[in-house]
Amino acid sequence: MKLPNLDSETINRIIEMAWEDRTSFDAIEAQFGLLEKQVIALMRREMKESSFQMWRKRVTKRHTKHLSKREFIAGRFKSHNQKT
Repeated sequence: MKLPNLDSETINRIIEMAWEDRTSFDAIEAQFGLLEKQVIALMRREMKESSFQMWRKRVTKRHTKHLSKREFIAGRFKSHNQKT
């Protein structure tokens, strides 16, 4: 998977957003231009294997990570660092 050249601050922010329950992959794509597959590849590359596995287990089938599967329009909390 081809990933764009990202600085460490951007990588850290993407990882932080990926761990947040209510931040969707669509929001990450809008802000950083990374598709869900690219976010997964980035997480795999940047995290320890055990941390990656824990994250994948947490994210799999989580409706809040996909805007089209959400039952609500807006969540109760939105990080000030999040653009969308």
